[in-house]
Order: sequence, then structure tokens, then C-alpha cells
Amino acid sequence: MAHEVKDTDPTIGRLVTDASRDISLLISKEIELAKSELKVSVRAGGIGTALFAVAAFLGLLSMIFLSIAIAYLIHWNGDGLALQWAYLIVTGAYLLIAAGMVVVGIRLVKKVKAPEKAIAQGKEIPKALRGKA
Repeated sequence: MAHEVKDTDPTIGRLVTDASRDISLLISKEIELAKSELKVSVRAGGIGTALFAVAAFLGLLSMIFLSIAIAYLIHWNGDGLALQWAYLIVTGAYLLIAAGMVVVGIRLVKKVKAPEKAIAQGKEIPKALRGKA
């Protein structure tokens, strides 16, 4: 059962041209969509990062005021330790906390190892590509 070719039927060249144009249009539209999504994401990420920075700054300020408050609490209106000793105690406490964090940080960093399983699998890839897996 042969199909008759009509003058209105598209040729192979025309079909290839139309498909090429459609694929090109599709890709350009996908790129536009990705750009618009990235603009929204970058804007939100920038604002979020700025808010984190402001929060960190305010946290630092509050730590300073808390330190002063603790020193004045130790001083207790002149009935406690002298003010300079109170400040030294607060500073020493912060140094002890920092030293403890350094010790814990060093222990955690020493536990970091190379991703041995991933390295072993990566070494198997060339063999698999050669068909020797």
C-alpha cells in the first residue's frame, strides 16, 4: 500500500529545518527560564546572606554587653571583687571556652579521612570503560 506524495507534503529537508528551529527555540526558552529562576534565587540568597551578617553582628554586640553585665555582676556594686578582677575573670572564662573549642576542633579534624570507597570506585571506572569490569 503505497502512499502518494502530494505537493503539500513537507520534504525531509523542510522537516529537518523545522525540527532544528524548534529545538533551537526550545533551548533558548529553557535558558531564559533558567536565567529568570536564577535571578530570583540570587536575590533571595543575597538578602538571606545579608540578614545572617546583620544577625552575627548583633550577636557579637550582645556578647560584648553580656560580658560587661557579667563583670558588673561579679563586682556587685562594690561589694564583690574589684571591677578589674571581674573583667579578668570574664576574659579568662572566654579564653578557657575558646581553648576547649580548639581542642575539640583538633580532635574532629584528625578524624577526617579520604573518601576511600569513592576513590576505589573511581579507579574501577577505566576498567569498566575498557570492558574489563
